[in-house]
Amino acid sequence: MNIEQIYTGCLAQGTYYIESAGEVAIIDPLREVKPYIERAEREGATIKYVLETHFHADFVSGHLDLAKQTGATIVYGPNAQTGFDAYIAKDGEELPLGNGQIRVLHTPGHTLESTCYLLIDEEGKEKALFSGDTLFIGDVGRPDLAQKSDLTMDDLAGYLFDSLRNKIMPLPNEVIVYPAHGAGSACGKNMSKETTDTLGNQKLFNYALRANMTRAEFIKEVTDGLLAPPNYFPQNVLMNKQGYESIDTVLDRGAQPLSPEAFEVAANETGAVILDVRAAQVFNKGFIPNSINIGLGGQFAPWVGALIPDVRQELLLVCEPGTEEETLTRLARVGYDQVLGYLAGGFDAWAASGNEVDTITSISADELANRLEQNDAVVIDVRKPGEFTAEHIDGAQNIPLDYISEHMAEFPKDETFYIHCAGGYRSMMAASILKARGYDNVIDVAGGFGAIQKTGRIKTTDYVCPSTLKKK
Repeated sequence: MNIEQIYTGCLAQGTYYIESAGEVAIIDPLREVKPYIERAEREGATIKYVLETHFHADFVSGHLDLAKQTGATIVYGPNAQTGFDAYIAKDGEELPLGNGQIRVLHTPGHTLESTCYLLIDEEGKEKALFSGDTLFIGDVGRPDLAQKSDLTMDDLAGYLFDSLRNKIMPLPNEVIVYPAHGAGSACGKNMSKETTDTLGNQKLFNYALRANMTRAEFIKEVTDGLLAPPNYFPQNVLMNKQGYESIDTVLDRGAQPLSPEAFEVAANETGAVILDVRAAQVFNKGFIPNSINIGLGGQFAPWVGALIPDVRQELLLVCEPGTEEETLTRLARVGYDQVLGYLAGGFDAWAASGNEVDTITSISADELANRLEQNDAVVIDVRKPGEFTAEHIDGAQNIPLDYISEHMAEFPKDETFYIHCAGGYRSMMAASILKARGYDNVIDVAGGFGAIQKTGRIKTTDYVCPSTLKKK
C-alpha cells in the first residue's frame, strides 16, 4: 500500500494519492488533474475513488474533471448535497481499495459535511487518517464558514468538539494524520509548518486536543481571534457543490496573446482588472497604469482571492514571458476563470510601443532610517495583526493588506507615507492598489520588516498601536 502526499505550497494544500493492488483513491485533488492520471497510468493502476473531505472554500477541487476522465466515483460524507452525480457515503461505511479499506468518519464542525477518511491496511491495521479541515497539525478547522440563520459559529464549534473527541481522539496514537492544509492557509489560525504527524503527538501538543479540555473552553479557544474569511471562499464552495467549466476550457480561453494595441483596447472596453504577476522589485520600476501587482512567486492564488473579491471578474494578465500557463493554472485553482488574455511579449513589449508607464518609489530600510531620523514620517505596516503585535516600528500604524479596501480612507492622500510588510511581497501589492486608486505619495520599503530589523537603527516595540491611521 502506497501513500503519497502531493503538497502545493501556494495554497498550503495537501492532496493524497493512495494505491493498493492496482486501485487508487485521490483525496482532495487540485483542479488540474493530469498529474494524477499520468501517475496512475505509470503504475498500471486505476483511479477508483475521488474522495472529498468537504466542499472546499479555498480552492476549486478537480473532482469533476477527474471523475469524467477516469470513470472514478466521487465520494462525499453524510449531509453533502451536490449538483452532479456523487456517492454520499454513510458514517462508518468501509470502501474497499485493493487489499485495504477506507473507513468513512463523519466529523461535522468545520462544515456540516466534513468527513475524515481512515485508511486500514492489508493487515487490518488502522494506518492513516486523512483529516481534511477537521484536524490540522497544531490546529483544527475554523468553525465559522458554514454558519446559517439557525446555526451559529459556537454551534459548529460544539459539533467540532464532539467530532474530535468521539471520532478522532479514540484512534490509536500511531495513526499518521494527513491534513488538507498547513501553515499559510486561512482555514485555521495556528497551523504548523509540518504537514504530517502522529495522532499521539497531536494529542500532546495540539491545543484543541487537550485531554481535560471542557466543551466551553474548546469553543472559546477555537473561535477566539478568527479573522474574517476571504470573500472568494463562498464562491469556491458554490463551484465545488454545483459544478464548473473544465480546466482545459478555462486554460484555452485565457491563453490568448494580445498585442499592446489589442491589450489596451481590451482594458478600455471591458473593465477588466490588469493583473501584473511579476516580482515586486521588477514591477515597481515600470508597469501599466492602474494595474495591480500580485507576484507569482508568493502565495499568489490566495492573495488574488483576498484582493479581487469576485471570481467572475474579467482579468488581463501581464506576465514574465513563459509563465502565462502557470499563472492561468494557479488562477483556475481558486476559480478565477475569466481571463481575457495576456500581454504578448510582457511588459517590455508595452514599453517598447511607447505606451504610458507608471512607477512606484521603493527605498531601502537604511534610507527609511535616514528619513525617520530627519522628520516625523508616517509608516504603515500591512502585515497581519499577529505579526504586528509581535514586533513593529515604534509609532507605525497597522492596516492589514487583507482589509486594505475597507480602510482606504485611512491613508493620507495629502502627505507622503512609507509602507512595508515582512519581506516586500505584500507591501508592493498594497502600493499598487493605492497607486491605482490615486494615491501618488506612497513609498515602498524594500525588504520589509526583515530588512528594517537588520539595520538596527529603527526603534521597534511590541506594544499594539490603534489600527486607525493618525498623523504624528
